[in-house]
Amino acid sequence: MAKRRTTSLKAEAQKDPRVRTGKPGRPAKSKTGIDKNTEGRDQYFSRAVGKALEVLELLQAESGTMTINEVSQRIQLSKTSAFRLLKTLQALGSVTMDGRGQYKLASGIHAVTPTQWLSKLLRAANPHLRSLSSELGETVSLAALFDNRIEVIDVVESTHVIRMSNVIGHILPPNASSLGKAITAFQPPAMREKLLRSFGTYSFTKHTIIDQRDLNQEYDHIQLSKFAVDREECAYDGVCFCVPVFGTNGNVAAAISLSMPKTRLRDREHEEQIIAALREASEQLSADLLNA
Repeated sequence: MAKRRTTSLKAEAQKDPRVRTGKPGRPAKSKTGIDKNTEGRDQYFSRAVGKALEVLELLQAESGTMTINEVSQRIQLSKTSAFRLLKTLQALGSVTMDGRGQYKLASGIHAVTPTQWLSKLLRAANPHLRSLSSELGETVSLAALFDNRIEVIDVVESTHVIRMSNVIGHILPPNASSLGKAITAFQPPAMREKLLRSFGTYSFTKHTIIDQRDLNQEYDHIQLSKFAVDREECAYDGVCFCVPVFGTNGNVAAAISLSMPKTRLRDREHEEQIIAALREASEQLSADLLNA
């Protein structure tokens, strides 16, 4: 009987690799979402290519410059290996190095880099959006920075009959919406100009900021206060509050907003309560993304 049982276990082990290890469960994944066990399961897996994609994804998610040390720590490579990988990507035109010896994605490379960072952002953010909408009773939205635009990528609608709505895929005006302003304000001058030029500076209501000097002052205020407000700048009778989602280097590639009819905004204390809740959710999301 014992001999037959051993044979049965061996046959089972051949069918299911988890039986051999005695450790059932999900495959381990790296912080950028690439499956660390892929190499073990697939004899054709190239670890070098996998790490290269991790670097491109990391630089895209950070949307700023990173040092060799930062890259090597985040993708769990030695400094020498990270240096060789970055130099290869630089030679291929995928990344560039600035005068301080820091690396970033080359211009236009966003279109071909992996979109795992976006999937990771959506998975991490959705529970926070739902919690905010449930707590505050209004529509909550998430937007992300792309190569030449800021786009809504997730929405949890208010259950009120009369509400401010949003649409996934909506391209946001960088001079009017709270999401657009919050993300644009934290971009380098060249990227800020690119966003404004790509969308254009349009007047949606009499409250929309279209003067460049006034707009620069608005961005400066957002940088200092770390939140943005749209007071009927996109649509009459609507108000939106927004906070940026900060990356590890203080850069901003996403933001969370709450939209509501202005008639439901009670007073200044109510505003402060909304902004505090948004900030807490943003901080938790930043931590979740770092540990994902």
